[in-house]
Amino acid sequence: MVDEGTWLRAEQQTAGRGRQGRVWNSPAGNLSASTLVAIRPDDPPAAGLALVAAVALEGAVRGVLPVATALRLKWPNDLLLDGAKLSGILLERGAAHVVVGIGVNVAHHPVLGDRATTSLRAAGATIDAATLLDQLARRFAEWLSVWRGQGMGPVAARWSERAHPVGTMLSVRLPDQTTLEGQFIGLDASGALLLGLADGARHVIHAGDVFVV
Repeated sequence: MVDEGTWLRAEQQTAGRGRQGRVWNSPAGNLSASTLVAIRPDDPPAAGLALVAAVALEGAVRGVLPVATALRLKWPNDLLLDGAKLSGILLERGAAHVVVGIGVNVAHHPVLGDRATTSLRAAGATIDAATLLDQLARRFAEWLSVWRGQGMGPVAARWSERAHPVGTMLSVRLPDQTTLEGQFIGLDASGALLLGLADGARHVIHAGDVFVV
């Protein structure tokens, strides 16, 4: 078993997985890395690690972009630059641990039919994948310590600062392929998305594909 704090990086990935079983291929030059978090009895709910990873990655990427004003998080943990997908994060739970996998389009970005994509190189950044991972690992350790010591509050607050603002219209495709549209009204205590529907109802979303309308 890999010790907590260790990161594994693949030079190239040809059979990776994204959310809901999607293929995630990452050519040489992009970042494909994973780390393990050992869940302790007094840790906050493990679902919050999705936001821990998101704010850590956002901070690492923001620090290497020539202009980062258009960098935004999209629930739960996609990173968008000028509205185009820059990275993806996938968490998988084991009995007493969570594996956090992170992929970043550093040198290349794929062409996808349902969303725009970009890369750090296309945005003018000159960092390489190994150096980006060094910065990501440091920020992840810092935010993991905050999550363990102070709970979800500070993590959710940072995520909210860097994400689509309250009132943003979102379209959410749920795992059963149902689609909901409504306004983003915040996060619940676990980090789940709160969506306000047109009829006044509030829907709590724990999993789904989110699109900014």
